Amino acid sequence: MPHQVPVTILTGFLGAGKTTLLNRILSEHHGRKIAVIENEFGEEGVDNDILLRDDSPEQIIEMNNGCICCTVRGDLVRILGNLQRKREAKELDFERVIIETTGMADPAPVAQTFFIDDKIAEYYLLDAVITVVDAKHAQAQLDNHTEAQEQVGFADRLLLSKTDLIDEAEQIKLKDRLIKMNPRAPIKSVHFGNTPIGDILDIRGFNLNSILEIDPEFLDSDEHEHSDDVRSFVFKTDKPFDPAKLEEFLSAMIQVYSKDMMRYKGVLSMAGQDRRVVFQGVHMMMGGDLAKPWNAGEKRESKMVFIGRNLPQEVFLKGLELCTVNH
Repeated sequence: MPHQVPVTILTGFLGAGKTTLLNRILSEHHGRKIAVIENEFGEEGVDNDILLRDDSPEQIIEMNNGCICCTVRGDLVRILGNLQRKREAKELDFERVIIETTGMADPAPVAQTFFIDDKIAEYYLLDAVITVVDAKHAQAQLDNHTEAQEQVGFADRLLLSKTDLIDEAEQIKLKDRLIKMNPRAPIKSVHFGNTPIGDILDIRGFNLNSILEIDPEFLDSDEHEHSDDVRSFVFKTDKPFDPAKLEEFLSAMIQVYSKDMMRYKGVLSMAGQDRRVVFQGVHMMMGGDLAKPWNAGEKRESKMVFIGRNLPQEVFLKGLELCTVNH
C-alpha cells in the first residue's frame, strides 16, 4: 500500500492569524508540495489576490511554489476524493494536505471525516490539529465563545500569535490558562505566521503510538481564575485495568457524554497483557492499539487524559478506579 498522505487541520479563532500562516505556506519557497484546502462558509478566506473566486463549489489553483490551493464550500469528503483522483492520475502533485477551518468552526467534524469515511481513512493520515491563538484577544474570546475553547481543547499544538502586543505577565497568565484547558499541546509563539514549517507538520498527534505528553506540573495547581467549560483532567494508577470492565465503563461514558468528550487519550496497563495498550478517542470514536512491551522490573502505570466540556470529573475518576484489579 502506498504511503498515506498526511493531513494537518489548522484552526484558530477569527483574526488569530491563520490566513497569514497559510499565505506564507502558499507563497514561500520551502520545497514542499502541499495542497491547502480552505474549508469555508462564506467567510473572507485566503487573500483574494492569491485566490480569484468564482461560484463553483470548489476551485483548485496551482501556486508557483508547487503548492496547490483549493477552496471548498461544502463537502470535504468530495474534495479529498477529487484530490486523490487527480494525484493518482498524475494531474496534481502534492505530498501532504493542510485544511483550514473557519474561525467559528469546531474542528471535531473535520477530524471525524478521517475516522468515518473508510476510503478517506485509507488514503489520508490525520496528522494533527494545530490551533492558532491570538494572544491579545484570547482571554476575552475564551470567556465569550465556546468555539474558541473547543479549538484549544482539540489542539495537538498551540501557536500563539501577536505575543508582541501583550506583556510577559499576561503571556504567562494566558499560557497557564491554556495548559489547564489542554495539557497535551505544546505552546509555541509565532510572529506574523513566521513559524518553521517543520513546527506544524509531522507531529503525529493523532497517531495511537505517539507518546502521551502531559505536563505533570499542571496537576499541582489548584488556582483557577477562569471557570472554562473546556477543562482537562488526568487519571493515573499503578493497578492494572480489567479490560472487560474498562471497555464497558468507557462505552457507557461515551454513550452519555460523547459530544462533550473532545479528546481523550491514554497509555494503559491491562491485566494479563505484557504490552502497553494505547488508546485515544474523539467524541464517540475510540480506538486502541498494542504498543511496546513492559520491561522486566519496570513500573507499570496507566495514565489517561480527558479533555472536554463540563465533564463530571469525579464520576470518571471513581468509575475508572472501579475498573482496576486489586493486586
